[in-house]
Amino acid sequence: MISVSNVTVSFGSFNLLDCVSFHISEQDKIGLVGKNGAGKSTIMKLITGEQSPTSGSIEMPSGLNIGYLPQIMEHHRGRTVIEEVMTVFDHLRAMEEELADITQKLGERTDYESASYGALITRLNELNDRLALETGESPLVQAKKVLYGLGFKEDELDRNTETFSQGWNMRIELAKILLSKPDVLLLDEPTNHLDIESIEWFEDYLKAFRGSLMMVSHDRKFLDNVTTRTVEILLGHIHDYKVPYSQYVTLRQERIAQQTAAYENQQRMIEKTEDFINRFRYKPTKSNQVQSRIKALEKLDRIEIDETENASINLKFPPAQRSGDVVFKATDITVGYPQKVVFRNADIEIKRGEKVALIGRNGEGKTTLMRVIMKELYPLEGEAKTGHNVNIGYYAQNQEDILDPSETVFGTLDRIAVGDIRTRLRDILGAFLFKGEDIDKRVSVLSGGERARLGMAKLMLSPYNVLALDEPTNHMDIRSKDILKQALKSFDGTLIVVSHDRDFLDGLVDKLYEFRDGKVTEHLGSVADFLRKRKLESLAELERRAPEPEKTPPQPSEGVKEFRKMKAVSKEERKIRNRIDYLEKQISAHEEKMAEIEKILANPGNNPDILDLTREYLEHKRSMDEQTLEWTSLMEQIDNQ
Repeated sequence: MISVSNVTVSFGSFNLLDCVSFHISEQDKIGLVGKNGAGKSTIMKLITGEQSPTSGSIEMPSGLNIGYLPQIMEHHRGRTVIEEVMTVFDHLRAMEEELADITQKLGERTDYESASYGALITRLNELNDRLALETGESPLVQAKKVLYGLGFKEDELDRNTETFSQGWNMRIELAKILLSKPDVLLLDEPTNHLDIESIEWFEDYLKAFRGSLMMVSHDRKFLDNVTTRTVEILLGHIHDYKVPYSQYVTLRQERIAQQTAAYENQQRMIEKTEDFINRFRYKPTKSNQVQSRIKALEKLDRIEIDETENASINLKFPPAQRSGDVVFKATDITVGYPQKVVFRNADIEIKRGEKVALIGRNGEGKTTLMRVIMKELYPLEGEAKTGHNVNIGYYAQNQEDILDPSETVFGTLDRIAVGDIRTRLRDILGAFLFKGEDIDKRVSVLSGGERARLGMAKLMLSPYNVLALDEPTNHMDIRSKDILKQALKSFDGTLIVVSHDRDFLDGLVDKLYEFRDGKVTEHLGSVADFLRKRKLESLAELERRAPEPEKTPPQPSEGVKEFRKMKAVSKEERKIRNRIDYLEKQISAHEEKMAEIEKILANPGNNPDILDLTREYLEHKRSMDEQTLEWTSLMEQIDNQ
């Protein structure tokens, strides 16, 4: 169906892809694998026509409907979630309008034998057939099914898309792609912004998908559950395996082992033959044998071992001072913002040496709890404390985005390193696969995986006894994730990690806190244990009887009413003060960023990004002005209480 033939993609003298060929057949389910920067996204862009090869060709049938989900995309604004997703069905609306127009014309005409009347009848039948084929189920019902599967709730469908994070907007785009019913799906890291339950729904969807699929993912289990073929990009070449990922890893190791054994045997034979030739080259009685063996060597088909990329992260987190027995404890905390409570009445205790995962649907409070742990946010109610001698290293979810794009890889660490560790910066970067000229690259040209690794390398500069990692493996390739996982397993401190990657968490953590429907629930055991338990709970819920109508509760006394009123005022004041603290930090951050931009604008030189900088400055100013107005209003409320 899609043929990639002898395709080369070059950048100067460097060949990213070197004369690669493969074929995508109907109903193929392909996992496209390789290290970050190997050319996986490039292959997808070549198929969609977004990029052209230096040489070679890509052929496919005309009219083939390709659904492509890139890593980075533009999101539409100004429409609600359901309105945006329903744009997929605009062509149906256009057909219905054309059908109504033809029906009206036919009712007005009497030239039943004319060619033009016959053409209208033919077109009418075509439209009816297409509509019958495409509208077996209501478009609105189809849209809601997919959105619910991807994690949206009913009351979120009428919110504007711009009120959602980038990850949730990615889900909207994914929903549109799935609803367009493509012949071929090209998905570039589709699970990066999906939680565990959404991933399970998506797995089931892709298993039932009748078209062809090519997917880049760093989730080993997801690849195993969905794909049946693995195409590896290695040093510019393609290696095609007709098996899922885990079997590919085994077959690849076997292939390299067989090649190595055959290569070594052949080398021993060549060495013996060359030794015979050198010993008897000038002996007349052996001349025929010598010439025969020289010719045999010339005709020999020499075995070569496939090139491999042996570089790996040799990672070990530095030892740190011992913390107290309890690293973090929260008692009956309610957390959120004045405009929205995220979760209520949570009790959380993390002890020294524990490895804990925070899991659940995006937006339920995992990152919010991380902010509480880091004292960037304070509970609206209850108490949250960190333990004695706790030193936390924090990897934020947007870590790779907040790196300075103008800085080099080496400069990113050199700017913050102090003391003896400055002499080890090259070793640390080497452990994260930044070697040779890589350390002089600007952050702006790094891939998502390279930025993630650089952000993680920053954590090596201090001996933390607690690591708080928010989605650390997003964009990391499978090999990098495996090495990071092993390093975290041997880390002698405490680990708190937010992740939706089941394979990464499995065997790493032994306790989970699930964030679901405004509540936080502790689960002891592995991720596999949790998933099994969750499915059992879901089945049990189907068998539960509908709850009985609630009885009218007894009315409180006047004294109790007054007490509750006073308590409510106290809670409201606390919410306002938390919001004031938050706004003050945000305003200060805007002022600092504006001051930096002002310095550049005062002496722009040949800076090509002046327009972008000006736009960024105005955005910071607009946000700061809005937050200053809100801060003033809240301060007046406090003064009037």
